[in-house]
Amino acid sequence: MKRLSVVIANYNYQRYVGAAIESALALDWGDVEVVVVDDGSTDGSAEVIGRYTDRARVLLADNATQRVAVNRGYALTTGDVVLFLDSDDLLPRDLPVHLAKAWTVGTSKAQFRMQRIDEVGIAIGPPFPEYRPVPTPRDIRRWVEQTSAYPTPPGSGNAYARSFLDRIFPIEASVGDFADSACLAAAPFFGDVVSVPEVVVGYRQHGANDSDLLRDDRRFPREVARARARWRFAQEVCGTARDGVDERPLFRSRELLQLRVAACRVAPTERPLPGDSRGRMVWNSFRAPFHPGPESLRRRLAISSWCLAMLVAPALVARKLLVVRYGQRR
Repeated sequence: MKRLSVVIANYNYQRYVGAAIESALALDWGDVEVVVVDDGSTDGSAEVIGRYTDRARVLLADNATQRVAVNRGYALTTGDVVLFLDSDDLLPRDLPVHLAKAWTVGTSKAQFRMQRIDEVGIAIGPPFPEYRPVPTPRDIRRWVEQTSAYPTPPGSGNAYARSFLDRIFPIEASVGDFADSACLAAAPFFGDVVSVPEVVVGYRQHGANDSDLLRDDRRFPREVARARARWRFAQEVCGTARDGVDERPLFRSRELLQLRVAACRVAPTERPLPGDSRGRMVWNSFRAPFHPGPESLRRRLAISSWCLAMLVAPALVARKLLVVRYGQRR
């Protein structure tokens, strides 16, 4: 690894974007390039970002979604490894040192753990994912091929090889408004995904996170639709024809099963995954413990039990089960 590029796409995070930029500029590496793209913020973000024009490459653009902002930022980078930092998250200073030790010529993505922090930066709960044991690239590739899923942190917890990103950028609109989805889904098919448990990235929770699913019932079917779009994107960039994508692995994902079940209970008229039904969810819940993945048998049985309980419980009980599961995102 020679040059590390950090792309920060910001929208109305005046309160946090300065700290995110500072954390990128403070990385302990000889050659770090920081690119900041403001996606048409209407708060004071532009003024905060403007303080860093002497140390970072800054682009103030019209609002066009995070995906477009990331596309614009990536086009300005020159590093052979690129990290997309959410503008409310924080990077640890020693990240590049650990990253360089784990990086190989066949790496498409390195993934770290993340630590939830509150609005003022105080840690909340343990880091995630657990990575116990640390998965090998072969494990991850096998899990993805069979179930469409693997243990991964969200956007800021990943660094990508430019040789991989050049294969998929600019990210097309079919994956939605967020570029992270495409990168996470395609990486295992273009090289090794290496897990670096020594690095812990700050993941800020502040009440406006996109991952807070309980804020709106419509977020559950939306997440199912996103998972399908990610899978289809990954298959298509690998050369599969649009009408030839095999969607059966989506029905084997325990993570997606929980979202499907939640969507079924809170938005029963929506069908974000074609061919899905309550009966199929019941069958998938019984089969869930037997599909490959990193979870322990105890965890698999807990997921299966939760899904079955959600599917048969009265509405009020199902709502309580939903809060138990998604009251704090991992």
